[in-house]
Parts: sequence; structure tokens; C-alpha cells
Amino acid sequence: MSKSSIQPALISAVVPDSIAAEVGFEPGDRLVSINGEVPRDLIDYRFLCADEYLTLEVLDAAGRPHQVDIEKDFDSELGLEFETALFDGLIQCNNHCPFCFIDQKPPGLRSSLYLKDDDYRLSFLYGSYLTLTNLPPHEWDRIEAMRLSPLYVSVHATHPEVRSRLLKNPRAGQILDQLQWFQERRLQIHAQVVVCPGINDEEILQQTLMDLAQFHLSEVPTVASVAVVPVGLTQFRPPEDQLKPVQPTDAVEVIALVQTLQEQYQKQLGTTFVWLADEWFLIAGQDLPPESHYEDYPQIDNGVGSIRQFLSQFERAALSLPARIPAAKNLTWVVGNTVEKAFQPIIQRLNQVQGLRITLAPMRSDYWGQTMTVTGLLTGQDILAGLQNLPLGEALLLPTLMLKYGTTQFLDNMTVADLSQALDIPIILIQGGPEDVIRACLRQ
Repeated sequence: MSKSSIQPALISAVVPDSIAAEVGFEPGDRLVSINGEVPRDLIDYRFLCADEYLTLEVLDAAGRPHQVDIEKDFDSELGLEFETALFDGLIQCNNHCPFCFIDQKPPGLRSSLYLKDDDYRLSFLYGSYLTLTNLPPHEWDRIEAMRLSPLYVSVHATHPEVRSRLLKNPRAGQILDQLQWFQERRLQIHAQVVVCPGINDEEILQQTLMDLAQFHLSEVPTVASVAVVPVGLTQFRPPEDQLKPVQPTDAVEVIALVQTLQEQYQKQLGTTFVWLADEWFLIAGQDLPPESHYEDYPQIDNGVGSIRQFLSQFERAALSLPARIPAAKNLTWVVGNTVEKAFQPIIQRLNQVQGLRITLAPMRSDYWGQTMTVTGLLTGQDILAGLQNLPLGEALLLPTLMLKYGTTQFLDNMTVADLSQALDIPIILIQGGPEDVIRACLRQ
């Protein structure tokens, strides 16, 4: 990567009362270099800023160059936030996985939704999954030199031919050699397996999980955990992809296979090691495992245990619910229909508060052509079509995970304001967990 290809890093915000604020940084300034080194990304920035003495080359919003000298405590944060974590651009995917959600979107959405991220830096910083198929030698060297661990790797299958078929990339068959590389350097990964019925399930899935378990036996476990996730398909996927949606019978079989291995790994490894995404139990119509099953939730961002954690957190938060509220309220809470059964205890407990009536509106996405839909994939069009002409009460409760981060825009580009106007009802956004749900229900 040549320095000339790296753009000065655009500063989007300055933390109040921080070192950067004290020396006069402002949003719109651009960071060019730190002690003569041009940072490629947020990883370089954090590493270079660990020194006590810093000389920063900066361009102000008008493009004028400045030099800023700073003396600070070792490892003290400057307080700068950037428009993007990558100053030299995104490393995009070079695979052609038929189940890739990017390729299952319709044309005409905002351009950022079509970027195929396969960047090890975003994996290290934020836990996004990558395939390891597009890294030249100098990037492998950087991972080793900077100890960028753990990374999050989409394995899908350890059988070389099956993985190459799934990713449509002949280099994909090198995954076991790549895991050996991590093991030799005492670096870790978390793995995921997206199960496509008829391709990498049954014996292929069992062999994949057994291969990955061998990499947990090191003093520093190379594969720290594995998530098994059902393939998600939309009506926009390529017709020639040969993929089949997961049926309840498929889910029952995968659960049985993985639970057998979980019992084995508890004895051999002292950990469950391989985890089933919540969707398997929802598709199969089975109860979720208890909270104790998930240990420290190593794969929660991959949908493993997130519903169980939410339910457990709600039970604790519900201890603070009042017996009654001073003025009656009637609200409708919109969710994806995958959680309809799981959320019934929450609805029952909320409706025990005298004067409060919460109606759950579990919805499928006709936009994506799915019969079972997670909440985060509901679009404005889905909600409008599903709720139009229905009695909704005084307001809608809407989880923000349906929206583009930091905006009020759904995946189909409709905004919350558009939806509110079309349904002629106020919308209350739920920002986070159970405490936020309760606050939204009780707010005056």
C-alpha cells in the first residue's frame, strides 16, 4: 500500500474536554500523519498515538496545513473520531457466494448497501466476518506483526471442494492451511458456518465442526468458538444458485447433530465450543436453551443467545415495573415474526401493569420474500403494508435495529417520518435492550 493512495483521515467529531479539543481540533479537519507516519486506518492511528510525544500533520477544513505538537501520558486517547475506520479504502470481497446477502438485494438502494466487506481490519475492530481469500502476503505479515487477534472468519466448510464451491473461489480450499498459520503464531479466530441444506450440512457439517475443534486444543485456542447459522435467502437471489431455504425438518436435524457434539466438547474441551444461532430453534419450533448454556456469549453478535439474553435481561428489568400507570396507554410493538413465540412472556408481563396495553405486531417481509423474518430486516414497506387500516393504539414502538445506523432510514430507503405520516400515528424508537423497551412503554 503506497502512501499516496491513503487519503488524509477526515475527523467527524472531537470528544468534549479531550486533548484534541484542548489543542483546537474541529470536525472537518483531516489528519495526514503522526510522527511522520501516514496511518492506513484506525488500527495504525491507535498504535501511533500510544506514544507520549506526537507531531501531527493536519489539514484544516479549508485545506491549510498545520503541525500540532502534543505531549501526553502514554496510551492516553486524543479524543478524535473519524468518518471511517479505513483511510485507504475498503478491502472488498472477491468471492461469489450464492447466499451473500449483498447479491440478494434489489437494485436502486443506497450505494453503501452494495459494498462487499471482506476486510480483516473491520473484522478486528468490529467483529465482522471475512473469508481470508483476498489477502496478499504483506497483509498476512501485518496481521502477525500487529497481533491482530481475534479475527472473525466465515469458514462454512473445511472440505476444500465444498468450501470452494460455496465461495466460488478456488483459493477458498486453503482454509485448513490458513488455520494452521494462525495456530503457529498463537493468534485466534472466531468461526462461523452458514449452513446451506444439501451442500454443507449433515456429514460435511459434522466434519467441519470436528476439524475446527482440533484447533481449539492448543494452549492458546486457535479457534475460540464456532457459530452455526442457517442460510438466509431473499426473492432477489440469483435463480441459478441451487440453494434451498431452511425447513423445520432441516432445523431439527442440525440441532440434533450440533447438540450431540456440544455434549462431547463439554467433556473434551470444557466448553460448548460450537453454538447454534437462535434462528434454528425458532424455525424448528423448539424452546431456546437456558441462559446458563451460553457461557460468556462468545457469538452473541452472530445471533447466538441474543434472544435468551434479551429475555433474561427483561426479567430483571421488569422488577422495576409499576403496578399501574396514571394514564392508560395502548401501544403496538413491531417485531419480526421469528420472535413472536419467544416474546410472549414479555408481552404478558407488560400487560400486567394496570392501564398499559401492549400489542405485539410480528411481521414477515414480503419485500424480501421471506416467510420468517428477523426484526432487523423489516422494511418500511413491510410495516406499512402489514399495519395499514389496523387499530394500532396511540403509537408504534419501533426497534432502531431496522434502521441504517445513525439515521431514521429503513433498508428500502423509506424514513420513519414517511411511515409515521402514511400510518397517521406517532412512532417511538426503541434504541436498545429491555430497559429501553420499558422506558418507551412507560414514557408520558
